[in-house]
Amino acid sequence: MVIAIVQLYGDHHIIVIAKGVPEMTTSAYGGGTLSQAIRSRMIPGINGLDVHILEGGYESPGRPLALLLHGFPDLSYGWRHLIPLLADAGYHVVAPDQRGFGRTTGWVNDYDTPLTPFGLLNSTRDALALVSALGYRSTAMLVGHDFGSPVAAYCAVARPDVFPSVVLMSAPFPGTPDLPFGTAESKVAAVQHGPNARDLAVALAALDPPRVSYVQYLSTRAANDDLWHPPQGLHAFLRGFFHVKSADWPGNRPYPLKARTAQELAPMPTYYIMELGKTMPQTVAPFQPSADEVLNCRWLTDPELEVYAQEYGRTGFQGALQTYRVYTDPALNAELSLFSGKTIDVPSLFIGGKSDWATYAAPGAFELMKKKVPRMGVALADGAGHWIQQEQPARLAELLLDFAKEVGKSDVSNH
Repeated sequence: MVIAIVQLYGDHHIIVIAKGVPEMTTSAYGGGTLSQAIRSRMIPGINGLDVHILEGGYESPGRPLALLLHGFPDLSYGWRHLIPLLADAGYHVVAPDQRGFGRTTGWVNDYDTPLTPFGLLNSTRDALALVSALGYRSTAMLVGHDFGSPVAAYCAVARPDVFPSVVLMSAPFPGTPDLPFGTAESKVAAVQHGPNARDLAVALAALDPPRVSYVQYLSTRAANDDLWHPPQGLHAFLRGFFHVKSADWPGNRPYPLKARTAQELAPMPTYYIMELGKTMPQTVAPFQPSADEVLNCRWLTDPELEVYAQEYGRTGFQGALQTYRVYTDPALNAELSLFSGKTIDVPSLFIGGKSDWATYAAPGAFELMKKKVPRMGVALADGAGHWIQQEQPARLAELLLDFAKEVGKSDVSNH
């Protein structure tokens, strides 16, 4: 049982997701929707967390480790179709609930908690500590999707000895932040190019109708309650959200954006550039799939979707939303400049869905990634939107295993 300890500080109730959760088995997680080859368990003492993982291929010691890092609003459960495929290929496959998500505990579930523990480099330390706790010196495969993509990228930047290859999914890595260079003799400070977040928010709000970035909305205090208690119910909201960001919704026809301006961003789907004043549940409600579409959705059946509804119904979304707040606070990302000028030098691959706007949602990031990551391959999967590991798991497994073979050949030739 997960215990939430409610502590009163002034006028605030702070919910601490308690440690010491008993080990959970497959039968206690997933409502019978998981393959018998997947088990659920807790790993204590991971950088201040007790981490919940799903794993496959654990029966045979000595297998190479494949570490899978999910994004928002996903969970370790999002890898359920892929885990058995990689386990069958000979890997020990581990997918954790990341900090702030699911059954991982040890984080404070409150909007007013300090955000430093949710910082990108601390999430990188979470991954490093998990690998060590599992008894590995390095991974054979590291995959990060959505929020997991920048975590995986910084794993490869900071510790290439532990993470000797990396696969980024959906969210391109634009490189480490640049520090001003050659400015010592300049009489003026270096000028930031392009609008800052505040200027962009003002420009979006000035559009007709007024708009707001989903990142800005999801960083607000109200967002957690909006998502947690939507008028259509949590199950229906999640169904609409997963559907509208998938290849099943025909409106997803992404293309590269030229600049980070309000005019260029405005044509994006409303789940990215929302109508100001609408919540995310209100935004996705008009795109709710029909009963036939739900019945034919083999990659996310209603019993599988109910796992998400139960997990988020229990925890809410605030822990998961903290990362958006971190990304929008320059002070919390200042530590990343430690790696200024450093690149991902290990073999790397970017995988996107051809129907996924995330590849282009940050204008210029995809193009920068191809320039700044010298050993980066790119694969865009047909029939996939944002949820590649669920929509097209067999194709994803094929891409990952082919990449792993190429990495292996490269290692042999280098020795």
